[in-house]
Amino acid sequence: MDLQTRKIEFIQEFLKLQSEEAITRLEKLLKKERKTAVHKDFRPMTKKELNQRIDQSESDFNNNRFKRTSELLSKYK
Repeated sequence: MDLQTRKIEFIQEFLKLQSEEAITRLEKLLKKERKTAVHKDFRPMTKKELNQRIDQSESDFNNNRFKRTSELLSKYK
């Protein structure tokens, strides 16, 4: 059975559910699965990428391309 067919059958069974508890459990499972999927896409930076980011940050600071913490905080008050 292909994935599309399985999804359709699952949805049909889901629509037949009358138990709020079962629906709540399935909602939690779906949220957990989505969160896990996001973490699977995470890729740590390489040393080269990290060093490039550091170099860019230092350059920005030296060329006054930054905001002070007080400026940022005042924006959200």
